[in-house]
Formats: sequence, C-alpha cells, structure tokens
Amino acid sequence: MSANPEALVYLDLLEVGERIRRRELTAVMVTETLLARIDDLEPILRSYAQVMAQSALEAAARADAELEAGRVRGPLHGVPLAVKDLFWTRDAPTAGGTVIHRDFRPSVDATAVARLREAGSILLGKLEMTEGAYSDYHSSVEPPLNPWAADYWAGISSSGPGVALAAGLCFGALASDTGGSIRWPCGANSVTGLKPTWGRISRHGTLALAPTMDHVGVMARSVADVAAVLAAVAGPDRADPTALQTPSENYSAMITNDIRGVRIGIDRAWTRLNVDSQVVRVLDEAENLFREMGADIVELTFPDSTRAVADWSPICAVEAAVAHKETYPARADSYGSVLKGVIEAGRALSAMDYQELQLRRMSFRGQVTECLASVDLLLAPVHPFAPLSLEALGVMGERPELIARLQAFTAPFDLTGHPALTLPGGFDGKGMPIGFQLVAADLAEGMLLTAGAAFQRVSSWHRRHPQRLDHMALAHD
Repeated sequence: MSANPEALVYLDLLEVGERIRRRELTAVMVTETLLARIDDLEPILRSYAQVMAQSALEAAARADAELEAGRVRGPLHGVPLAVKDLFWTRDAPTAGGTVIHRDFRPSVDATAVARLREAGSILLGKLEMTEGAYSDYHSSVEPPLNPWAADYWAGISSSGPGVALAAGLCFGALASDTGGSIRWPCGANSVTGLKPTWGRISRHGTLALAPTMDHVGVMARSVADVAAVLAAVAGPDRADPTALQTPSENYSAMITNDIRGVRIGIDRAWTRLNVDSQVVRVLDEAENLFREMGADIVELTFPDSTRAVADWSPICAVEAAVAHKETYPARADSYGSVLKGVIEAGRALSAMDYQELQLRRMSFRGQVTECLASVDLLLAPVHPFAPLSLEALGVMGERPELIARLQAFTAPFDLTGHPALTLPGGFDGKGMPIGFQLVAADLAEGMLLTAGAAFQRVSSWHRRHPQRLDHMALAHD
C-alpha cells in the first residue's frame, strides 16, 4: 500500500475515497501524507489557522476499522478535508480570524461539520481567513500566500481554503461567501467552488458576518468533488430555521448528463465593461467550449447592478454590527481597524436608510430572478481584473471605485441569494490563474454542477497545479 506523495495529494477526492474503500490505500496513510505535506509547506503558505493532527489520525484509524468491518459511509469515507475557521468544531477552537473568539471552544459541531463527520471524512484542521470574514486580516494573522506566486493575491476571505486546495493540503473544504469569499479565492488559486442557494446548507454553528447574505459553500479541485461534498452537507436542519426544506440530492448522478440544449445567457456589454482583456478572453473561450458541447448561447441584458453593488456595503455593515453586538463596543480594542470601521458604519445607519436598502434589494432580486428565468445559466467573470499582485492590491483601499469593480460580479448574487459555481478557466500571460462563474436560478445547483462537470470533461485547467512550491520551500529554508 505505497503511494507517491506528490501524486497522491493531487488525486481527486472521489478517487482517493474509492481507493481507500478498495483498500489500495488506508485513511491513515493518506492522512499522514497530507499532514507531512502540511508540515513542509505551512510555514510558507500559512493556509491553516490550526492543524488538528491527533484527532485527524484518530478519525482516520476509526475510518479504516469501519471499512475493514464492511461499514461504508459513502464517497467521503476516510478522505481528509478541512473547514474554514468560522465553523464550530467541538474538538478545536473557532476563532473566525479574530482575537475576540480565539479561545472560543463550542460544545458542538456546526451542522455542516457534523454531516462531514457522519459521512466518514477526516477533519485535518481549520483554514485561515480574514477577520470576521470581512475584507482584511487581523494584524495578528499572517495572510495565506498564493501558491502560484507569493507576490499575488490569494483572495478573501476564504483564502485559506483556496491556498490549501491549490497546494495539495486537503481534498475539499467547507467555506463561506458573503460578497465573493468563495469565488475570489477560487479564481485566484485555480480551484472549483460552489456558493449554493442561500439556505441550501445550514448556517447553524457558523460565525456570522451578515446572516442574510452569508452562504455556506464547498470548495474542491473539481466539480465532481464539490458535488460529493454538497450532497453530504446540504438539506434541512432543525437547528437552523432559515435552512431550506429541500432535501439533499444525488448530485454525483446528475453531473454525468450532457448539456445539449442548455441555455447559457451572456450580457456582452455587462461582462466587458471595465473588464480586463485577459478575463474577456477566458470568458470567450469558455463560451466557445459550451457551444461546442451543444449548449445554446443566449444574448440577454442583465439588470443594472451598480446601485445593488453600492448597497452591499451598508447592508453588510448593519448586519455585522448586530452579529458583533455582544463584543462590540465592549471589546473594541481587540478588533482590527477595517472590521471596526464596518461595524461603526453599521451602528450609525438609520432604520429608515436600512429599510430603503432592503426595498431596493428586494426589487433587484426580483429583476435578477426574472432574468435567470429566461435561461438555464448565466456566464460571467469572477474578477474584472487580471490576476492582482499584492502591490496592486495595496492601493485598492485608497480607491473605492476599484473595490466596487472587484465586487461587480460577485456581490449581486449574495444580495439575491442565487447559486454560483466558479471554475478555473485559464491563465494570464504571467501564468497566473483566471476563473469564471456560472449563475443559476434558486436551487438549480444540479444544473450548475452538470454544466461545470461537462466543461471540466473537455478542459484541463483544473488539472494544473502550482509548480513553484519547491522553490518557495527552498527560499523559506
């Protein structure tokens, strides 16, 4: 039962699970391999807030014993995964990128985490994130580094999951998206991620940023892997009354379908307005591949989202202020300046202003729902920029118009709650990843995953991995 560690860490989650079930690998062997890689690369990449090595090895041993006894829990059984550090875990603190929660040890798992454990997966640890899942890291946190190039943006706030997946430090991850926090890291690190319909996965046991926009989602290296994890964690939850009542589905069975006759909408004016030419090229290439597979490309006009994108920030601010009311302003000195500023802005907004924001949000959601009813999927960028260097990102805080551009294609669908799938779509001239997204109507995750899987059957972008990790390790040594 030997395996090449470098080859093993980049296997699909589903293949690893199958090989463990066939006893060609053991869960302990796979877990040990990933823990050793984490030991080697974490001092450089910093994708884990904490590694749970002992409990992971204990869980792997239990998985092996169950499988030897003929008890098979499903495709995730024995497979090492990780979760963003805003999910409650009964055996490790949940800090959420903050100082105020650093010693918080919940007595129960988040529902999504509990379902991963029930499916037999191995929890390697908690993945790093921005403070409170907003846009900046607390000064006590060293941000994760992009494994494709350390001087490039790794995305926010689910940067830890994006980096860990790209570097072969886990096979899948739970994450969250409030303004783009699954989709940006997926694009920046060339991995696959799903922001499901709001409420499709329970939020019970997750630290909140803006609850009406917080989406629990899944990140992995392929659509098939995302589908398997989603099937394990989605569905109703008595502990979360806002979770949708629709039962989970067999997404893995759906994704084998072809996409002949699937209607994919594109607004060429919207997806090219202030969008880098390299991003447009990736969209055009994706469109052509979908057309070659038999999809119908439909020209449409997406609702004007300019005001909606501007409204995202004050809505988020008010909800963040409520989410942090137990610790702010009582422990204001423990907050970083960016999250503190957001909470203060939320506390200052009047009830009348907030109601106007919500009325505009309801109107915008209706317009987007009507637009999506005319097609099966919408094709759009994730980032309007070519891959961002940290140097370029450093001036963004001084230029609000750049922040609005960054949110242009992600924030609208957090406001409306519609599901979106991010796929690796190519690279720029410097070899840095560029992704794109597909958006669908409520609860159309199956359609998203079917189209994404079809795209990944005829493309290989998701099969490419960073080649500079050894150089980064040598530089660190």
